[in-house]
Amino acid sequence: MAAPSSGNGSVARLTTTPTPVSRGRSEGQLSITDLRNLVKAGRIRTVLLAVPDLQGRLKGKWYDSQHFLKHIAHGGAEFCAYVLATDVDMSPVSGFPLASWETGYQDLAVSPALSTLRTLPWLEGTALVLGDAVSHDGAPITVAPRQILQGQMTRLARHGLHVKAGLETEFILYQGTYAEAAESGYQGLRPLSAENLDYALDHPPAADRFFRRLQRALAGAGLPVEAIKTEGAPGQVEVTFPYGGALTACDGHLLFKHAVRALGARAGLAPTFMAAPETGVCNGLHLHVSLWKNGISQFNEPGSGGLSQLARQAIAGLVDALPQLAPLYAPNVNSYKRLVPRSFAPTTLNWGYDNRTCAVRVVGHGEGLHLEIRVPGADANPYLALSAVLAAIDHGIEQQLTPCAAETGNAYETGGTAVPPTLQQALGAFQRSAIASKAFSAEVVEHYAHLARLEIDHHHRLVTDVERHRWLARA
Repeated sequence: MAAPSSGNGSVARLTTTPTPVSRGRSEGQLSITDLRNLVKAGRIRTVLLAVPDLQGRLKGKWYDSQHFLKHIAHGGAEFCAYVLATDVDMSPVSGFPLASWETGYQDLAVSPALSTLRTLPWLEGTALVLGDAVSHDGAPITVAPRQILQGQMTRLARHGLHVKAGLETEFILYQGTYAEAAESGYQGLRPLSAENLDYALDHPPAADRFFRRLQRALAGAGLPVEAIKTEGAPGQVEVTFPYGGALTACDGHLLFKHAVRALGARAGLAPTFMAAPETGVCNGLHLHVSLWKNGISQFNEPGSGGLSQLARQAIAGLVDALPQLAPLYAPNVNSYKRLVPRSFAPTTLNWGYDNRTCAVRVVGHGEGLHLEIRVPGADANPYLALSAVLAAIDHGIEQQLTPCAAETGNAYETGGTAVPPTLQQALGAFQRSAIASKAFSAEVVEHYAHLARLEIDHHHRLVTDVERHRWLARA
């Protein structure tokens, strides 16, 4: 594989003059007036309209900026509905009511969410806007990930509660390109660093360059990071984003992953967000969540500094419901290879104060008191993973549940309700779950159950290197 390049060319443009924006918006964020001015000045020539797909990737079209302003910004666009009804390979498959061979793979409408409009510093002269998938009569597509999250936020709003969230993600940087990794059969992958650099501040030059470019690019898109740190596995990186609105946090996460891949490719690196890219290596997506009312946190008990009754109900709901919702936060066969003892990924649903062996970790103080949900892997679709968390919290509040005692020791050894160990078992629990049906509707449950079945069927037919290594000479 090629060594990481020093990088130049288009990456250098990240240092150009900041984009002028309307009052009240941060650098990178645009109003439609800002976009018109930038297009007129020749600074924006392309606008990407994207929807989050089932796997949490950006899918959409490149538009000439003039065409976007004239026809798409307020008139919307049409995409083939299969962008929300396909597996990770984008294979046309039967079984999705939304779009399939049986329906003729019809179009759906995409309505630009103009509040998400922003520049993309890692793509020259380019802006991006996210879109909401709707039917041709304007009704939301209920199985769309962005719509599912908005639905869970609405359910909590009936209690007068507003969700704040912050996402913390891990990924591995490998040397070389994705094409080179494929040519080698994904064997002999070389992480960017060869040792445990957890909390290190003396990074290899290639890592230092990548971190600086990533930080600068995200800030230029209106997505400033809170922190970047190297993690415990070779080549592993963790990026944490500031607390904010739940939908905004998930929107930003997809742009963050897009930036990591784009900048990685230019630096001769192949980033991966697989939950378990190697045996014993785990990438998590930790969700930091709290509930607010009238600008006041509802998780801390005024005067005592402890957990409020609402927070305790939320914890009880998470412990009770998350085992039934696993396909939403652990969607792939590989997802479950992360959930092993002493991996800092939970194997049972339990909770504790500042305890990283627990699935739900209580952290922070005062109005900063919040819950860190550690079950999702980095491969999870953030909208779906956060939706599962909010549905579980709502369940705890609605049923006025009381949590078990907090774990004070090693939660890997104390038992509790197990996280499903395989996607097959997770699928069965999800399909049988009354909590899932109530929170998401039978239509949504079946849509994502079918996606899980496709993943299981794909792996069931494949003979792996591990099987040949174990059995070829012994069977």
